[in-house]
Amino acid sequence: MSYQQISNIRIDGIAACVPSRCEENSTLNLFNSSDEYEKFVATTGIERRHVVEPGMCTSDLCFAAAEKLLSELQWDRTEIECLIFVSQTPDYKLPATACILQSRLGLSKECMSFDIALGCSGWIYGLTTISSILSASHIQKGLLLVGDTVTVTKSPLDKSTYPLFGDAGTATAVSYNKDAADIRACLYTDGANYEAIMIEDGGCRNPVNPASFEITEYENGVKRNKLQSILDGSSVFTFGISKAPQCVNNLIEHFTIEKDSIDYFIFHQANMLMNEKIRTKLKLPEEKVPYILKDFGNSSSASIPLTIVVTLKELAGDSTLKMIACGFGVGLSWGAIAFELEKIVCCKLIEL
Repeated sequence: MSYQQISNIRIDGIAACVPSRCEENSTLNLFNSSDEYEKFVATTGIERRHVVEPGMCTSDLCFAAAEKLLSELQWDRTEIECLIFVSQTPDYKLPATACILQSRLGLSKECMSFDIALGCSGWIYGLTTISSILSASHIQKGLLLVGDTVTVTKSPLDKSTYPLFGDAGTATAVSYNKDAADIRACLYTDGANYEAIMIEDGGCRNPVNPASFEITEYENGVKRNKLQSILDGSSVFTFGISKAPQCVNNLIEHFTIEKDSIDYFIFHQANMLMNEKIRTKLKLPEEKVPYILKDFGNSSSASIPLTIVVTLKELAGDSTLKMIACGFGVGLSWGAIAFELEKIVCCKLIEL
């Protein structure tokens, strides 16, 4: 496992943006009866999700979040020397979307910019990566853009995936600060189980071909083609409820963190049943584990910062919060990170 303790990095602000289009799961034709829909909501906690219109990309949501955050921070954009974009839904296969965002945001040409292709663990990996770079190089300011428009990868004929997911983009601003509390993280990977969450065709292993577009019915209410994502629900559920609490406990034990000293635990918003299993395994009180599943669904890599913006905006702006966040999903990849939010700029949620 990879344990990291990173010094001198402050989180200065967080912003999030969702599409203005909100889709109610109750209006979908995927459920055979009201009883089936009510059972779905009881299990997942998801009633509605924000969904992009055709032509809107993850980079557009992240750009809007970054513009708002930089404006409120009043940062000199020429001082930002690192930009990382974390997503499963980039603008193009190439170039890296981070390069496009560097130009759109008016950042200096001396700003290093690159993509990380991760999903539900993306904010954890991204924050660890950008913090490590700034800490080691003494770069003064960095911008972490994390998000996904995963609804474009889901089949609207697949009730095992489509009603679960929503779209969002986020921006997290970090800076080099010798007075900042240490960031501590542990990161994990199990690529042997990569097939649990995947899109079969469209990459170099299985290029797009005429058969890629053929819709196959795998079971009642589950139809998709090979350019739309597969979710092995039972395998992912078992993975999540075992690895997430285990890595949080590992983080706490390795760094001798007093669990009761943590103000909030922010978990990737997978679904209510999974998240509640994780919370109860860790014996965490309900008031320390906020959820946004009801109104936003599973927003993949954006879910942790989006949850902070939606549920903790006022507290994060007015006080110091000790936090542990945990992300887990596609890869399979997971991790946990302990950090502080000390009177940060936490922008009001943006709808685009």
